[in-house]
Amino acid sequence: MNYIIENPGAVFGLLWEHLQMTGLAVAIAVAIALPVSLATASYPWLSIPVMGFLGTLYTLPSLALIILLVPIFGLNRQSVVIAMIIYTQVILVRNFSVGLQSVEPAIMEAARGMGMNSWQRWWRVQVPLILPICLAGVRLATIVAVAIAAIGAKFGAGGLGTLLFDGVAQGQNDKIWAGAIAVTLLALAINGILLGLEWFASPKRKIQQAAKSR
Repeated sequence: MNYIIENPGAVFGLLWEHLQMTGLAVAIAVAIALPVSLATASYPWLSIPVMGFLGTLYTLPSLALIILLVPIFGLNRQSVVIAMIIYTQVILVRNFSVGLQSVEPAIMEAARGMGMNSWQRWWRVQVPLILPICLAGVRLATIVAVAIAAIGAKFGAGGLGTLLFDGVAQGQNDKIWAGAIAVTLLALAINGILLGLEWFASPKRKIQQAAKSR
């Protein structure tokens, strides 16, 4: 903690880089995973080949995946962010698909019978029901992205992992501890925030709240 206390500007600068990488990667990953999940939910025969392909990519060690991307995208942050996007796809697609499949057909039929169009059924019925499961997937994917971003410092991506690798190279234990503590606290903070959002979006909480208000 001494290094963090003595060098707050440097640590917060690396923290901001880490958050930028993680936020960008997760945002793009979600934007890709959602339509893929909708496709697998609409056409179940797609599920096996899509999940098989994504599962194969997930079995690659993150370090090896980044190394494979370096000749294509260069030794920079771009390779690391793309690796984060690829690595989190299997988590997001699996959770999004489970969420979509958990919606009972009878509920959608009832919504259709009430005169809702496809957009209204999606936004007013499906999204509230699948949101907790989707947020659980986003939470897991974000924690994985935080860890990969730390490794990405080895490839010139910046972030809190810089403290870890600089500490190892320079033999400075205070930097190593500072990097480890900072990455851990970041992961715990993000996990706590997203857990709170899961609880807030939970239909059970809304039902309990409605029951108490009566």
